[in-house]
Amino acid sequence: MFSLSKDELTKRGAEITVREIKQQPELWDEVWDLYQTVKEEVDSFLKTVKESAQEKKVRVIFTGAGTSQYVGDTVVPYLNKVGDKDTYLFQSIGTTDIVSSPEEYLAADEPTLLVSFARSGNSPESIATVELANKVIKNIHHLTITCAPQGALAKRSETEENNFLFLEPARSNDDGFAMTGSFTCMALTALLIFDQTEVAQKKRYVHTMINMGNDVITREQEVQKIVDLNFDRIVYLGSGSLSGLTREAQLKLLELTAGQVATVFDSSMGFRHGPKSFVNANTLVFDFVNNEPYTRDYDIDILEEVKADEIASGVIAIGQKGQRNFSGQHFTFSEEKDLLPDGYLALADVVFAQTLAVMTSLKVNNTPDTPSKTGTVNRVVKGVTIHEYNK
Repeated sequence: MFSLSKDELTKRGAEITVREIKQQPELWDEVWDLYQTVKEEVDSFLKTVKESAQEKKVRVIFTGAGTSQYVGDTVVPYLNKVGDKDTYLFQSIGTTDIVSSPEEYLAADEPTLLVSFARSGNSPESIATVELANKVIKNIHHLTITCAPQGALAKRSETEENNFLFLEPARSNDDGFAMTGSFTCMALTALLIFDQTEVAQKKRYVHTMINMGNDVITREQEVQKIVDLNFDRIVYLGSGSLSGLTREAQLKLLELTAGQVATVFDSSMGFRHGPKSFVNANTLVFDFVNNEPYTRDYDIDILEEVKADEIASGVIAIGQKGQRNFSGQHFTFSEEKDLLPDGYLALADVVFAQTLAVMTSLKVNNTPDTPSKTGTVNRVVKGVTIHEYNK
């Protein structure tokens, strides 16, 4: 797939999506360079946010809709471990939740930094969330992380002193239906900004990520063999940040196949509590295996359990090689000196999930670049009525 000509991919309706998956390792290098360029500015902005809180904790709300929400879902568990916990309380809340019920998610007296993730910056909920935060919260600052310089969120940041704009690489503003590079670039940006790990180590993480992303691209035939199995259901499992990633992984498959393949996501531990009923003879079960040894044991335990049930069409581990490894089928990234923590590992893992999704879309005779034949689902959401909030 990644070696097919542009013309051939265009005929299959997959040229945009395949190109945008393939270019992600290059974009991660660009994100690193952009971060280095603005690091002093963003650090200065965060210092202002901290000082304005007058020794109270700052509530950092990562927000977005759909895939943009799943950026926060993915990075928050890791940042709760390595972020500045004395200063910040990290949370992920969808714009769709905030807009529909602001009183349950916004607190007037809590100093808040709203981190808005957005590919286009034009989703009605994204704009409404910023406006609601400004209306409800007394001490509010904004960090806008977006891929579109002409989007509404980016444009409004130009006139707001309490709003810092981090503009992603131009190519991260995906032209395809599904968010791919936009997701990984925005997630990487959040990690680089809030992860307190020393800069040299973060650089090594990014270098390892790039190698692992390219590893998926060069080993596409191994992914294709999995896609060739008999299935019409897929389960994604994981723990920590990789549990957050499962929602994005399953969404890519659901979107690109237009629902022709059913999907479920859960944590490795949570899967036993009912959702495991989803597994039948036409199901593939994937687990993003964590590199933290204690957490890893729980990931591998559920893989071994589902394998022993002998029901699923395939049970597959995705990750790096560790001291304990799954006895069954696996996609193990080529050897790297650094075992990535789950926040960064998630971005290499999702390249596998994206690749599997586009291949499955082609398998079911869909067109990944324009998967929704009915037009009921759009690249930028339509048909949303934002009701006036007067309280």
